[in-house]
Amino acid sequence: MPLTLYFHPLASFCHKVLIALYEHGIEFERRIIDLANDADRAELQALWPIGKFPVIRDHARQRDVPESSVIIEYLDRFHAGPHHLLPGDWDTALEVRLWDRFFDHYIQVPMQQIVADRLRGSAGDMTNARTTLMTAYGMLERQMASRTWVASPDFSMADCAAAPALFYASTLLPFPDGYRHLSAYFDRLTHRPSFQRVIDEARPYFCHYPFANAIPERFR
Repeated sequence: MPLTLYFHPLASFCHKVLIALYEHGIEFERRIIDLANDADRAELQALWPIGKFPVIRDHARQRDVPESSVIIEYLDRFHAGPHHLLPGDWDTALEVRLWDRFFDHYIQVPMQQIVADRLRGSAGDMTNARTTLMTAYGMLERQMASRTWVASPDFSMADCAAAPALFYASTLLPFPDGYRHLSAYFDRLTHRPSFQRVIDEARPYFCHYPFANAIPERFR
């Protein structure tokens, strides 16, 4: 295989890259990393000393590429199928990058703070994290009022970021009643074959997610 993905099937940032790989129809080898395993952790840190996944190893180019957004841009440049996830138009591409960052920073990060607090059992004050999520939901409700996809006429990197971010965040803080544009967008994401495949592969691991009981029955 020309590519190896170092990842975990439960991790939301890994889901983002998996969606891109499936959208492009790229063949790759899977290397599941258990961060609790010393050997696995050392193997990942040999590629990316920060020790976070996902990381892609491009064997032909002898290059290791970390960070989900950078990986997707790399795939779009060297391994893309007929449909690119970064538009050729500069203004639209900038919008895609903006909303990609939006999902990573203002949905993924507060979501992970809440999950980490539950895993630690620290019962910390998550008011700020939940407030950030609610603000982000409101922005998305306005953004999606007249759009199919969040940042481009076509499915893009920003939508790759949106799907796992909203999937997990909605188990912590459901979308408010009346947010029909956000809810419809999330439904479109969940019907995307690439994301359905990611969920199918993650399903055996959902029991390790501390809010597993909040995952809607249709995804279990």
